[in-house]
Amino acid sequence: MLTGTELMNELVDELNELKLSTMAATLDDLYHRPGFLEMDRLTMIAELIAPQFQEKVNTTLKNRLTAAHLKGSPEELTDCVDSDKREYLPTGITEMLSSLDFIERGYNLCILGESDAGKSYLAKAIGIKACNRYNVGYFHSEELLESMVALKEQDYDKYARKMKKYLKWELIILDDFLLHTITDEREIKILFELLEKRNEQRKSTIVCSQRDPASWKAMILNDEVSANSIMKRVTKHYTIKINTR
Repeated sequence: MLTGTELMNELVDELNELKLSTMAATLDDLYHRPGFLEMDRLTMIAELIAPQFQEKVNTTLKNRLTAAHLKGSPEELTDCVDSDKREYLPTGITEMLSSLDFIERGYNLCILGESDAGKSYLAKAIGIKACNRYNVGYFHSEELLESMVALKEQDYDKYARKMKKYLKWELIILDDFLLHTITDEREIKILFELLEKRNEQRKSTIVCSQRDPASWKAMILNDEVSANSIMKRVTKHYTIKINTR
């Protein structure tokens, strides 16, 4: 039966074989500390697991930020408070949203404001924080719709798989919504499908737009039925207005 250093070396080797290299290094470090034999068992287990667990958390967050197209973005939700430059209405809304409870409930969020009001900053800040717990996707609306139309025409199976992935994510952010008029009916159908199915599955969507919802009809082929259907889904739960001072 192995004892002492031999047993420790075997345990380290086995942890490395299990691809738990951080835990292996931690165990080796603990073993060589002067007070190793006096450590109580729970403390030893906690110190052994914590670094490996934190590495897993950090890797998951990094992967989610990369998938969301938010890796390296500096936005901080704590910066999104009323100041001498802008105000967020209704009062206290950003603090309330910081809990991310709206994602758990599957609620939608519409962020309105003029150019450079801070809509994208707020949406990205929410998305970055959400990546700690959820799968997130950040897109420029026009680019997403154009790419999905092209994919649907070229390879419907790939389109269906991508749509399925977008419907699975807990949060999707559509930035620059209706920056320009939608003139392709195929884009309208895809947009409606995305919003409708995400609502059905109680998945949250954030939409950022410079346009007041009352003007959306003119931006969507002047199609009142489609515009109203899209507006009802986008503004179903929370609407934030960012006013610059």
